[in-house]
Amino acid sequence: MPLIIGHRGAPGYLPEHSRSSYQRAISAGVDAVEPDVVPSRDGVLVVRHENEIGTTTDVATRPEFADRRTSKVVDGERLTGWFTEDFTWDELRTLRCRERIPALRPDSAAHDDTEPVLRLRDVLDLARAGGVGVVVEIKHAASFARLGFDMAELVDAELREAGWADAANALVIESFEPLVLSRLRGRGIRVPLVQLIDSEGAAWDLRERDGGEAATYASMLTPLGLDALAAEVDGISPAKSLVLAPDGEGRLRRPARFVSEARNRGLTVFTWTCRPENVFLLPEHRLPGGDGAFGDYRREWSVLRDAELDGVFVDHPDLGVDFFGAGRG
Repeated sequence: MPLIIGHRGAPGYLPEHSRSSYQRAISAGVDAVEPDVVPSRDGVLVVRHENEIGTTTDVATRPEFADRRTSKVVDGERLTGWFTEDFTWDELRTLRCRERIPALRPDSAAHDDTEPVLRLRDVLDLARAGGVGVVVEIKHAASFARLGFDMAELVDAELREAGWADAANALVIESFEPLVLSRLRGRGIRVPLVQLIDSEGAAWDLRERDGGEAATYASMLTPLGLDALAAEVDGISPAKSLVLAPDGEGRLRRPARFVSEARNRGLTVFTWTCRPENVFLLPEHRLPGGDGAFGDYRREWSVLRDAELDGVFVDHPDLGVDFFGAGRG
């Protein structure tokens, strides 16, 4: 059975990366939780999905921070808002979490503005107290490097100080950017490293280094690409759509071949993200009720179960544990 990982906690029910979201995931029986990390101005690793926090915190309502609103280019995309690296941790800790997609998850949005932003250390402590593992995702390492933040150094230092650097059975580190994973390995980190793989495009750090010659995510899943990854990392985590591998009409047939090919090379295989709402399912699995209604998610997830994956990321931990954990004793 796969590891069941609470993706940003339990964001199907509570604002992502909030304390109660992580606590709900742990109470539901997940094997691990997944925090994303970005830096504050003073180098504290903050748990946010993106460094732009205008929609996931109450910062836009705080007059004392109105002058921090700005525009930046992050991984080639121009964004306008408020960015973690422009705030000290003491400032960020005064902000409150908000639901990222309130129109889709209004019940979660009802808990807006009730809980503070967390640090990585806070999530590590929650996980240790709850007896679960942690999957840390490093965000935007190349973009932060241009701003003077070495994400490999920051993550390495935090894990060592917190006593997690050698927690090979309880910690995984993942990133879409392979170069930061390589730097972590060079620093002596001995926990499993996992390459995240998107459904299109290429890793931004490789694009900056190699330009038009950068290896695409698709090329990482070819036999040659998997050979190269097996020499550098311990596992891969492709987008769910890649594992499902629907045909040209969007219908499912069988899990993608690369899953077994990766496993034959000694790589573990995770996938992200299992969500039950219609909008996140393939068209054939959607049911009446609109985007936010639950579709026939069990039918879609059964293909992932048949793929015998090593780990699945879920937004609704109770549903994930019920489906993927059935039969555990």
